[in-house]
Amino acid sequence: MSGSSITITGMGIICALGDKPREILDGLLTGNQDGMRESTGLVRDRTTFVGQVTVPLPDVPERLSDYRCRNNRFIVAAYNQISDDIELAKSRYGSDRVGIVIGTSTSGIAEGEKAVTHRLHCDTLPQGYNYKQQEMGTAAEFLAYLAGLSGIAYTVSTACASSSKVFASAKRLIEAGIIDACVVGGSDSLCGLTLNGFDALESVSENICNPFSQNRDGISIGEGAALFLLQKGAGEILLLGTGESSDAYHMSAPHPDGKGAETAIRGALADAGLRPEDIGYVNLHGTGTRKNDLMESKAINRIFGQSVPCSSTKSLVGHTLGAAGAIEIGFCWLTLFSWNRQQLLPLHRWDGIRDKELSPITLIGERTRLERSIVMSNSFAFGGSNASVIIGSKA
Repeated sequence: MSGSSITITGMGIICALGDKPREILDGLLTGNQDGMRESTGLVRDRTTFVGQVTVPLPDVPERLSDYRCRNNRFIVAAYNQISDDIELAKSRYGSDRVGIVIGTSTSGIAEGEKAVTHRLHCDTLPQGYNYKQQEMGTAAEFLAYLAGLSGIAYTVSTACASSSKVFASAKRLIEAGIIDACVVGGSDSLCGLTLNGFDALESVSENICNPFSQNRDGISIGEGAALFLLQKGAGEILLLGTGESSDAYHMSAPHPDGKGAETAIRGALADAGLRPEDIGYVNLHGTGTRKNDLMESKAINRIFGQSVPCSSTKSLVGHTLGAAGAIEIGFCWLTLFSWNRQQLLPLHRWDGIRDKELSPITLIGERTRLERSIVMSNSFAFGGSNASVIIGSKA
């Protein structure tokens, strides 16, 4: 493992598997799909399965009521899990030296949908609605006010790679000496706009998504958030490398040979000073669409062959869009953390029917152990916006 000056000090997470990290880890290792629920109200004229957060959510503080929306309540839930770490960083560096970079693709669009519906029926916007609830850039602004941070704060919105790219952004800010620590992560919530948009592209499965199967027929959308504190110095879990690319092959389809994905993966390996054989696990983007899984299998096979165990966790929590990168890096963090005493890897939950058109990769079955304590998470988005993040433990 190459040396790293950036440690991931804390992690807060909420998703369809719950809001308690130990329970989420158990769900990952057993392939728990209890959070995948049938929905009849989000996609017009049909049902679909979504990864829905059902645990009670903390409210947005009254002083920040202009930002009150489900998306920001997810941020509060994740923030509460690492607030002590953030307070320590503020004491150590000063509030102006702790940055924020957050990814989202929905913000509070669901609240905007409700507001528009109310106006159509009542000719006025509902009481309590504020555009800040849905404005894409206010996720970071809201968190800055919530945490009492006065340093650099901005939101990244590059579709499904949003909250993977925040790690690259924060890493550059810290290494350039602009800040000493950074809160990074992502949050996205279920809403009709995204579900019906993907459905218009004929990309939404009626069932729970089935990544890399011959029978795969589309994605299942999910929701949730994850936040992390990055800072200088060594720790139990390190941010080792990030890679980004923008192949711009097509607005909604990936490059069929996975060239942009491969560029991001190789960029992360080079940034970390690692070889493909150093990686012990890959959390796949693995959406369950025909084109994504095909191109991703090609990219993974070209780089790793069948030497690295892989899984997509989207059949457990859904595709959380702009929050997917952060949540799945959170899954990688849990895999490396000391709670995972048996060093087991997240299960690849699918029907087991391989598609012969896909390049062969090693999908994780029951009780597969982590052999090398360095893991990778991949996110590939619309417009060819791609990101890969590598983290590792000292073990």
